[in-house]
Amino acid sequence: MKIGVVLGTRPEIIKMSSIIDEISNRNHECVIIHTGQHYDIEMSKQFFSDLNLPLPKYNIGIGSNTAIQQVSKIIVKLEEILVNEKIDIVLVQGDTNAVLAGALAANKLKIPVGHVEAGLRSFDKDMPEETNRILADNCSTLFFVPTVETAINLQNEGINHNSIHVTGNSIVDACQRNLDIALEKSDVANYIKFENYIALTLHRAENVDNPERLRNIINCLIKLEHDIVFPLHPHTRKSLETNGLYDQIANSKHIQITKPLGYLDFLYLLSNSRMILTDSGGVQEEAITLNIPCVTLRYNTERPETISAGGNILAGTDEKEIKTNIEKILNNENVYETMVKAVNPYGSGNTSKIILDIIEDSFNNNSLKIRQSEEIMDFKGYYLKVIDEEMTVKEFEEKYENHIIEQIFYENTPELIEDTSDLKDKIIIVKKFEQLK
Repeated sequence: MKIGVVLGTRPEIIKMSSIIDEISNRNHECVIIHTGQHYDIEMSKQFFSDLNLPLPKYNIGIGSNTAIQQVSKIIVKLEEILVNEKIDIVLVQGDTNAVLAGALAANKLKIPVGHVEAGLRSFDKDMPEETNRILADNCSTLFFVPTVETAINLQNEGINHNSIHVTGNSIVDACQRNLDIALEKSDVANYIKFENYIALTLHRAENVDNPERLRNIINCLIKLEHDIVFPLHPHTRKSLETNGLYDQIANSKHIQITKPLGYLDFLYLLSNSRMILTDSGGVQEEAITLNIPCVTLRYNTERPETISAGGNILAGTDEKEIKTNIEKILNNENVYETMVKAVNPYGSGNTSKIILDIIEDSFNNNSLKIRQSEEIMDFKGYYLKVIDEEMTVKEFEEKYENHIIEQIFYENTPELIEDTSDLKDKIIIVKKFEQLK
C-alpha cells in the first residue's frame, strides 16, 4: 500500500511521527509531502532529522503567504504529486491550511482521505482552524477521532458512524516517542535559570493582536510570585513592543524570556515545568499527557476532554481570573495532585497501531475505494424511534435496509454509535433511504 502523508507545520510533523514509524514498520510505502509554510527546506530537513524521521519526498515550500494563497498553491502542487504517485490513501492531521488543502485535493482526485484528530470542534467560527477542521472532515473517508466526545461531534453532523473510529490521540504516542529523544539531545536545562517554573506559551492572534487582552495577561504575569519561563514567538514579541509591554515583562526578575525553542528543547521544558500556562491547543494535550497541570488563556477550547478529565482549566484573559486559577493550583497541594493524576482522555500510546490496523482492514476489504453509485437511492428523510426490544445497532441496520442510525440518546444524553451498541430503551434518530427499482 502507498500512503501519502501531507503535513506542513511543526505540530503536524510531531503528531504524525509515530504514524510514519508505524507505516514503515509494516513495510508500506510512505510518501511524505511537506507543504513548507513555516520553514525553509534546510530548516525542515533539520527538524525531520532531529526527530529521527525520513526526509519528505516532496517539499512544496509555499512559505508564509496568506491563507488563500497557501491553500490554492498547495492544491495545485498536490494534484500533480498525488496523480503521479498513485497514492492509495492520503493522511492529514489536525486543522491547518495544509490539512484543508490536502483533504480537498485528494477528495477532488477521488483518493480516500484519513483525517487524524478528526471531529474536534471549538464551535467558534471566528477561528480559522474551525473552518479547516469542518471542511477537512467533509472531504474525508476515514475519521480517526481521539475521544468519544469528538466522535459524537461527527455523528451530530451526519457522518456515517461506520467511518468513525475512536483511536486516541497520536500526541500520546509522539510524547512517549520524542521525550526519549529530547532527554538525550536537549541541552535546554543548561540555560534555564529556575528550578520550579511555570512554562508559558502565548501566540494566538485573538490574544496577542488584541491590546486589551494582551495587557491583561501581561499585567497578571508581572505580578505573580512564581517563576516563569517564556519562549517568545516573534509575532508575540512584536505585539508586546507595539503595545509598550515588552520592557515590563523583560525586566521582571521572575520571568525568563528565551528565544523560540526547537521541539525537543520545548518538550524538555514542558516536561520539567511545575505548571503550564498556554493559549495553544496542542500544548493542552501535551500537558495532560505529561501529567502537568494546565491553565488555558482562552474562552473556549476544542480540547474540552482535558477540562472534564480535570487536568486543564479555562481562565480566559481576565487578569484576576488568571491569577486566581494559578494560585488555586500552586498553593493547594490537593488541587495540584488531583490535576497531576487526571486520567489522560487521549489513550495510552497505541493510537498509531490502531490507525494502521483500520487502514489495512479497509484496504484489504476493498472498502477504501471511492466508487460511483450504481443504484438510485431516494432520500426519504429522518425519523425518531424508541427501541423497546433487545437489539444492537448492527441488527437494526440489517433488519431495516438503507436505514442508517445517526444518533442514539439515553436519558437525553448522546452516545457513541458502534455495531454492538445496545439500543433497548434508547431513542434513535435514523436517516432513511429508499432504493428505486
